[in-house]
Amino acid sequence: MRDIALTRSFYRDTLGFRVLGEYDRNYLMVGRDDVEIHLFLLPGLQADANYGMCYIRLHNKIEELYHRLGLAGVIFTNLGRLERKPWGIWEFSVIDPDHNLITFGQAGR
Repeated sequence: MRDIALTRSFYRDTLGFRVLGEYDRNYLMVGRDDVEIHLFLLPGLQADANYGMCYIRLHNKIEELYHRLGLAGVIFTNLGRLERKPWGIWEFSVIDPDHNLITFGQAGR
């Protein structure tokens, strides 16, 4: 992340994570359900060249999350539509302010 305040706001206020900890304004931990994401400050990060990503497997309510994030104006990627992938998982992806790809997936529906 390039800016801890911007990142905290995106994960907490937009994606609905809770802040689990923050250390020396260089390290941020956020959580939602059984998921915990750790982010570290990298001031020289070039967001448009960042290829960081994570995959979050949901147990339920992927449609609800997808619609809520759409209403919140989250930047969806070209992979952003909620759709059933050939491997049978329902998925959609968003991009955070530092261009980290976050993919949400759920088996069944």
